[in-house]
Amino acid sequence: MNIHEYQAKEIFRRYGIPTPKGIPAFSVDEAEAAAKKLIEETGNQVVVVKAQIHAGGRGKAGGVKVVKGVDAAKAAATELLGKTLVTHQTGPEGKKVQRLYVEQGLAIKTELYTALVIDREKHRVCIMASSEGGVDIEEVAESHPEKIHKVWIDPAVGIMPYQLRQLAFGLGLNKAQQKGFGKLVGALSELFVKEDCSIAEVNPLIITEDDDVVALDAKINFDGNAQFRHKAWEELHDLSEEAPTETEAKAAGLSYIQLDGNIGCLVNGAGLAMSTMDTIQHFGGDPANFLDVGGGASQEAVTKAFKIILESKDVKGIFVNIFGGIMKCDIIANGVVAATKELGLEVPLVVRLAGTNVEQGREILANSGLNITPAATMAEGAQKIVELAKGQ
Repeated sequence: MNIHEYQAKEIFRRYGIPTPKGIPAFSVDEAEAAAKKLIEETGNQVVVVKAQIHAGGRGKAGGVKVVKGVDAAKAAATELLGKTLVTHQTGPEGKKVQRLYVEQGLAIKTELYTALVIDREKHRVCIMASSEGGVDIEEVAESHPEKIHKVWIDPAVGIMPYQLRQLAFGLGLNKAQQKGFGKLVGALSELFVKEDCSIAEVNPLIITEDDDVVALDAKINFDGNAQFRHKAWEELHDLSEEAPTETEAKAAGLSYIQLDGNIGCLVNGAGLAMSTMDTIQHFGGDPANFLDVGGGASQEAVTKAFKIILESKDVKGIFVNIFGGIMKCDIIANGVVAATKELGLEVPLVVRLAGTNVEQGREILANSGLNITPAATMAEGAQKIVELAKGQ
């Protein structure tokens, strides 16, 4: 689950992580008022107007404006609100700016990078830090990997002082800067665990002219599996930043992620869904989605899944791949037939059934009178749908 920068900074402040003063704004008038308030409070005419979208690379795309004075802040807000930003993370369609964050300007001496992520190979949280702040960390990793310093947190003892010193020395910080850096990273590691994050990133992490260490940016992703522990997360959702089909699927109890391919997938079980997409790609196709209907989906849920898949104009074929356990093959077959009739399906449909009540399921499909192509195995089904989709 992604949240906006201003929301992440509110959480940062709860954990004592220094951030610039800032005010979210949802209109030009609110941005103007925010700039006026910040200038009065700080005595500094420089403010930063930032587009709030769920994607990195805003600065390069023109989504961050450093301006001087209230009038300039108003002009920047007018330019940004409603603008579509295209970054390396948004794809060519971009994201429309509907929220802004107006922030005080700070005198920057040094820009750094730091982030906490989950290292799934080591089964630990990894802290990364680099002297190359303010740029894409992927670029640094490719061109100057030696400038990325890493330590791993032992979950039994937490982050240790020597690890903080190790990172600070690697960044070349002086004694005063080391103290601020250690305090900030320690608080960030506490936040990461307590808030069930999958990533907590600060880019750039700045050192001011007074040697203060401040989080100039903030990015937090939550682990959605922990949402039951965090009821407050619901208030942080910005549905306008999420694909409508994904929101619709979530409401229906389906696990759905939209992709860029042209072959729709309807599968039960996350592991089987991943294998299905891999197999489609093996035969030269491109999956249009990840969709797991779950182990106990109803006929209505299957029909809903079909509707969601077909909302994409790019879908040229659908592959249903079901291994029946709790989810019985005859229920899936009835759902497939009902959905096909209701929606007037015009793209090729390949169905592979295996497991509980498989013979009944296959009989239902065979007697439906519909143009449904059966498959005995996942490989056969994937190969057939790729071939049929090419003819569309």
